[in-house]
Amino acid sequence: MSTEKLKIGYVPEHFSTPLYFAEKHFGLDAELLPFPSGTGHMITSLRTGEIDVGVGLTEGWVAGLGKDGVEEDGGYRIVGTYVETPLCWAISTGAKRKINSIQDLKNSKIGVSRIGSGSYVMGFVLADQQGWLSPSSSEPPFEVIPLQTFDKLRSAVNASSADFFMWEHFTSKKYYDNGEIKKIGEIYTPWSSWKIVARTGIGEGDQRLEEMFEKIDRGVRYFEGNKEESVRYISGKLDYTAGDAREWLKTVRFAKSTKGVDVKVIEKTVDVLRKAGVLGEGGMKAEDMIGSLRK
Repeated sequence: MSTEKLKIGYVPEHFSTPLYFAEKHFGLDAELLPFPSGTGHMITSLRTGEIDVGVGLTEGWVAGLGKDGVEEDGGYRIVGTYVETPLCWAISTGAKRKINSIQDLKNSKIGVSRIGSGSYVMGFVLADQQGWLSPSSSEPPFEVIPLQTFDKLRSAVNASSADFFMWEHFTSKKYYDNGEIKKIGEIYTPWSSWKIVARTGIGEGDQRLEEMFEKIDRGVRYFEGNKEESVRYISGKLDYTAGDAREWLKTVRFAKSTKGVDVKVIEKTVDVLRKAGVLGEGGMKAEDMIGSLRK
């Protein structure tokens, strides 16, 4: 077994707080690497071996493994559950754009971080919910504009190089409050929102993974028992107001035991993504995406 530290990719937003506590208070012995551009970027880094573990969005992980013709073994497996609650994706446009509702978005330009990312996948879930996907047409409901980062997405909708984008509600809220962008709607994931994956070179019995799950579980318990310390960290280090941090705390529920995945959650995600046209019928089955089942 390797004695090298695990390299763990994560998104440096409020959801990362238990990881911070796991490292600060409980000695999580890993290198935490921020990926502000999100899950799609982590998939690339897992496949090249730059990181060993990723903590990211369920729909991004599933989309990455479920596409037709995924090369070799896909590069990673879903091994853990991080957040049990759905994610609220806010739908945003430029502050001065004449776009005022979801109905204005059909056949427009969607800004996404990367192809296959959560921001990309949820655009098609939205289109499916709105009835904009036609089985008889190969035309996509939007022109997709990959822009990598949240900052570039905000700039693009104000410059009209994209018409709208989707990002987590509380991360977006500061920019509604300061007038930089405008909210025109929201959509919730039909599944629990965050999962943990490991590259396929790391087996389920790897002691480093076992220790990681144990430390993250302790970080989650600390997070739940020390809400004001969580608020101070989120508002002091992660670019949120204390009020928004407290409101977010009312909405989120982390997994009490992070090791393992419920196959039914992955099956539902695959089903919705196929219905939305993100995945075809020939990709990896849900059970094959999972490296560790919940017991």
